[in-house]
Amino acid sequence: MKRYLDAPTPSGPGRTALLVVNLGTPDAPTAGAVRRYLAQFLHDHRVVELTRWLWCPLLHFIILPLRSPRVARNYASIWMDEGSPLLVHSRRLAKAMQHALPDVQLRVAMRYGNPSIPDVLRKLQEEGMERLLVLPLYPQYSASTSGSVLDAVAKEITGWRRTPDLRFIADYHVDPAWLDALEARVRAHWDLHGRADQLVMSFHGLPKRYEKAGDPYPRQCEAGARALAARLGLGEKEWRLTYQSRFGREEWLQPYTDKSLEAMAREGVKTVDVICPGFAADCLETLEEIAVENDEVFRGAGGQELRYISALNDEPGHVAALSALARRHLQGWPH
Repeated sequence: MKRYLDAPTPSGPGRTALLVVNLGTPDAPTAGAVRRYLAQFLHDHRVVELTRWLWCPLLHFIILPLRSPRVARNYASIWMDEGSPLLVHSRRLAKAMQHALPDVQLRVAMRYGNPSIPDVLRKLQEEGMERLLVLPLYPQYSASTSGSVLDAVAKEITGWRRTPDLRFIADYHVDPAWLDALEARVRAHWDLHGRADQLVMSFHGLPKRYEKAGDPYPRQCEAGARALAARLGLGEKEWRLTYQSRFGREEWLQPYTDKSLEAMAREGVKTVDVICPGFAADCLETLEEIAVENDEVFRGAGGQELRYISALNDEPGHVAALSALARRHLQGWPH
């Protein structure tokens, strides 16, 4: 029999909460912590759409034992005094957004790892939450990211006696204020360092079969990239879109970031600026994979300099864009 969790009765007027969710991070840059994190992440059916009897033995007996120590070393190379960069920057962003949205209870959660979505939602329930707006920090929608966040939220509140009114922001890939913030970030970089020969917009990859199944992610990446290039006044040969972080042997969305950088260097491109518009906050995939690993790939193929343009993190334009986005989705709810 399903167990329903009794919700407390608020003593005052109903309250509205905004849950800001990012992907997640291990609790520490150690092999054990990374293994626990990757196990949760890679067990998600939305992330790896393979038959469990085939995938689970492969995951637990080959992938996790081999990958965890190496990934832990990569995390250790970027770890901040306050913790994982993804969590640190997400918390700073949420704190700044709370100042811009004083009438809501704003909380940050991670889809995998801590603070977990169930733990944060239960705390909000104890505080008398009646309305919930969920903002995944993924500008582009994918079933493997934003869809998975909605799964986790729904799984938790399904067991509550009193479920909150629920709204969900699926994507914001061409939101004008978000594009304003991205444009400002690139121009600030150019003002300090000058323009490189090419601007590369690198997005997180996705198995090609997910697109064939109807996932809108690549179309949204392309739409946002073209909108940003137009704002920057770039011609077709001055920028390119690529996909990073592929895993396994199957075909993923192309062109691949590392292969593209190799080809560009061999074609005579000497300098590249790389921005990752799909990442709201700096993390392992930006600070280590792009700024370190792909820099080595580019230089190894004959390039001279790869300059990573940092994520928007808690920059004022980013805070303003996401706060305005949330405010629009909060409209119409009684207070």
